[in-house]
Amino acid sequence: MVLGSFLVIVVAFVAIILFFMFLYYFPFGQWIRAQAAGVRLGIFSLVRMRLMRVPPGVIVDALVMARKAGLTVSVDQMQSQYLAGGHIDVVTLSLISAQRAQIPLSWEAACAIDLAGRNPQEAVQMSVNPKVIETPTFQGVAKDGIQLNVKARVTVRAAIDRYVGGAGEATVIARVGEGVVAAIGSDSTYKEVLENPDHISKTVLTKGLDAGTAFEIVSIDIADVDVGRNVGADLQTAQAEADRKVAQAKAAERQYAALAQEQEMKAQTQAMRAKVVEAEALVPAAMAEAFRSGHLGVMDYYRMQNVLSDTDMRNAIAGQSGGTPSAVPPPTPPTPS
Repeated sequence: MVLGSFLVIVVAFVAIILFFMFLYYFPFGQWIRAQAAGVRLGIFSLVRMRLMRVPPGVIVDALVMARKAGLTVSVDQMQSQYLAGGHIDVVTLSLISAQRAQIPLSWEAACAIDLAGRNPQEAVQMSVNPKVIETPTFQGVAKDGIQLNVKARVTVRAAIDRYVGGAGEATVIARVGEGVVAAIGSDSTYKEVLENPDHISKTVLTKGLDAGTAFEIVSIDIADVDVGRNVGADLQTAQAEADRKVAQAKAAERQYAALAQEQEMKAQTQAMRAKVVEAEALVPAAMAEAFRSGHLGVMDYYRMQNVLSDTDMRNAIAGQSGGTPSAVPPPTPPTPS
């Protein structure tokens, strides 16, 4: 009796599991919803989706939205997009929005935008309602050396045909900044920029900055222009300071060279004086030798002393500080016999 009751419970449990598995692989609720919406979708198509691990609810919802909007999209196309990692609901909504706004957008293009990591619905909305991008402050310098700080607002519209592979907002901002700086640099004075700020917008727009990007630039409006530093004066001041330091370095170099030359001349003078002293030290011995050999007489020696005395007197009279010292006097000559 107990065994029979246990078998009944097991059979009932297995039957419940099989029932829910049947309902899982045969989603009659989704099939009924599709038939009620007028979408011809067989039950075995839903079973195949389960086997392919594609949620039938996602496909049925997207297919119902597409058929009610008048779009011709097959089940296989939606399954391929889902298996590729796309977002079926976003792609379908973007196609419906593009159809209402009369923007040419195909299923393949919307799927490509979605798989590229961008939102096709956002692209359609940006095509209908352009986006305004606030740029950072751009700093440009006019030819007179005055710096100007400029902020701009860039109005862009999504380019559907370039949305896949096109550059983003950062590239547009960088190109606009380059154009603004170039336009400011082409003006001879900063007053021209302050008087005609629209000159910057017109100059930048003519450069075709939206080439290769995912956007089309509608307009560039200058929001704010502020006068900055006098860059020209700062550069001249810095150049003058640099020239002063170079001149000081050259003067110091010449001073050190002159000091070195002076020291060298002093050394040479001392060497010459040493040689003179050495030569003067030999004079007495030479004169003594001349006395001994008879080449120099006593009278010759006195005449030489008289000449030296007269020379010293003339030098003193001329105002010189002392006469030139004569040679060291020799020893007292011998008394003549």
